[in-house]
Amino acid sequence: MSDTQDSTQLLVQAASDALTDEMVERLAGTGGNVLEVLDRLNDEDTMDAVMSAIDHLTELHRSGALDTLSDVVALLHGMRSALTDSMVERLVIWAEAMITNVANEDLAAFAGETVDAMHEAAVETASEPHTGGLMSTLGMLSKPETQQALKFLMTFAGKMQKNATDSQGTMMTNG
Repeated sequence: MSDTQDSTQLLVQAASDALTDEMVERLAGTGGNVLEVLDRLNDEDTMDAVMSAIDHLTELHRSGALDTLSDVVALLHGMRSALTDSMVERLVIWAEAMITNVANEDLAAFAGETVDAMHEAAVETASEPHTGGLMSTLGMLSKPETQQALKFLMTFAGKMQKNATDSQGTMMTNG
């Protein structure tokens, strides 16, 4: 046993002799930082947060989402690095134009009227008795208001399709 103690004392003495004042100072600073971290880990909220982060990290690793998260971060970093000032400026101008086009009184009034109409239709159809079958459907189709509503929906769908087709043709010739 005394040989082990003597060897340990010699090792400590050799380490002490080999360390410069600067090394001792850095070692003391590092030791102080380690003790501060350990002290903060003794705080119950901090410990819960660290343990929760470790649990989530483990779950992300098991599911393979950690690789995906790393890929997304790398992609975002690459995009950020690739953006020039003029690109950011054009993006802001585009966003402003979109907000200006969408945020107007007419569109807000239209959205409000649409919500009101949907609510009224839902209340009205919920209060009517449900009759089923082919004959009931044929009876409903013979009503002028049903025919008018169907004609409106078909015309609306046709106009939407035409506008979408026209805008794609315009985009193809401009792009």
